[in-house]
Amino acid sequence: MEQAPDDWTDTERGLWEAFRHGEVYDLRARRAGQRTDLVLPAPAGAAVRPDRESHGPDDPFTAEEWGPERTVRAEVVARLLLHGPDPVPGRVTALKLTGARITGDLRLAGGTIGGYVEFQLCRFERKLLISEADAGTLRLVSCTLPRLEASRLATDGDVHLARCGIPGGIRLTDARIGTDLLLNQSAVGPDSFGRAISADGLTVNQDCEAERLDLLGELSLRSARIGGRLSLRGAALRAAPDNPNALNAPRITIGHTLYLSGSDDNTWTGSRTVYGSGYGESGDTLERRATRHTPFRSWGRIRLSDARFDNACLITAAEFHLGPGQELSLNRIQTPELRFTCCTPPTGTVSLNRARIGNLVDSPDAWPTDQHISLTGFSYESLRPAVPFPLERRVAWLESGAEFRPEAYEQLAAALRRDGADEDARTVLLAKQRRRRATLPLPGRIWGHLQDAAVGYGYRPGRAAAWLVLAWALGTVYFQHHPPAALKPDEKVVWNPALYAAGKVLPLIDLGQSGWNPDHAGQWVATALVLTGWVLATTAVAGVTRLLQRG
Repeated sequence: MEQAPDDWTDTERGLWEAFRHGEVYDLRARRAGQRTDLVLPAPAGAAVRPDRESHGPDDPFTAEEWGPERTVRAEVVARLLLHGPDPVPGRVTALKLTGARITGDLRLAGGTIGGYVEFQLCRFERKLLISEADAGTLRLVSCTLPRLEASRLATDGDVHLARCGIPGGIRLTDARIGTDLLLNQSAVGPDSFGRAISADGLTVNQDCEAERLDLLGELSLRSARIGGRLSLRGAALRAAPDNPNALNAPRITIGHTLYLSGSDDNTWTGSRTVYGSGYGESGDTLERRATRHTPFRSWGRIRLSDARFDNACLITAAEFHLGPGQELSLNRIQTPELRFTCCTPPTGTVSLNRARIGNLVDSPDAWPTDQHISLTGFSYESLRPAVPFPLERRVAWLESGAEFRPEAYEQLAAALRRDGADEDARTVLLAKQRRRRATLPLPGRIWGHLQDAAVGYGYRPGRAAAWLVLAWALGTVYFQHHPPAALKPDEKVVWNPALYAAGKVLPLIDLGQSGWNPDHAGQWVATALVLTGWVLATTAVAGVTRLLQRG
């Protein structure tokens, strides 16, 4: 039977035997009467605590020294994972280490890591190097380590980095995770480029859970592919001073749902699992928002341009603190549903240029104002407001853009027509003409005001009919006091000023009053009635026709 090397310590020999049996090797202090609620200061240079829970003398985030009885050299761990002994008969080898201080560089890069690997409540004194390695399942829970280098890592199972403190950042560029990636409640600091998590090109076959994640530095997920959902519920993302991005994920593809939303405190407080007791819940009901609720928060630029979400993109109970010139970029995203129901609007610009959405679920107080919305080419099939969204505020939503974009009004009108709200659609199109009028030179603005007052740009046919009736009444009064002479005095013609004026304002209609010859002033009045009739009658007919049409 293969034995542990002679130069290994007793602690390391015990780990050897635990590995062969696939058992947990627990090195935590078990002092009788020891307080377990004591919170000690973190070591210099360590990340912020990932949670408030203390493990007393076994807390890897405190300054308490761990002696040689809890120390395992990194070379011992590497020997077991890369060239470990055979299991005892009837067992499967596994490294399950709890409460250890791991000294030296743990170099597993390019290797094949056999068996299940789990570290809990461990301190790594040097960064962990597992780039381009092949592994099954890797779990680091409630551990502290200076940095994790895992670019092009390939695993058949999960990668858990939950409740960890990693002040120097995580690199997962082009890594391939066989099932789930778990980052819940971890606290991660920036690298030299201001990135806390570099995961460009990452592939996760199932879910990526990063709830209550606390980052100082950029979360970079450019061109990442996640088969299930990406959950950032209750996360706090802070851009580093030398990098303006909080979340940089253009061209990301998510097979289910993106959650930039709040998290219920009662699903995490006291939970002994890395998933929390409310795993799978949205944390977005009004009852939950009222009490024990932590929103998603970000300080810095958010880039989700060209992203695809196959089920939904949920931006709810979120706070976006954007600096000058920064924006929440949702340009060209594609998703069956976009939910945008923030309690407070982002402090910068929200850009949805050329995004394609199925259902738009939003609320009026979620959107910024003061020309901080960009909707160029934004298309959606239907509007499903989460709370009442008055039409005047919906029009103001369109007019919050920095520039006049007529297609935004056409898009809103088309969505309202699909829901049967034809009158609201006409109101939106009228608002489009009024907004367009402000961009015209002075003569165009004057003519536009006349069109608006007279016929509402053709979207108020009732107003055109009213002006038509007024023109007929004025013509009737004039010709009642100024009756014209007959064209042929020898013919007997009955004079009727009302029918005569009506024959002028209603084109192509002969009411039997054509045998009269008005004087010079009367000719001008008759001409004005004819021109007014042509303009107003055709406008009224066009408006009625539009009213009867659907879609």
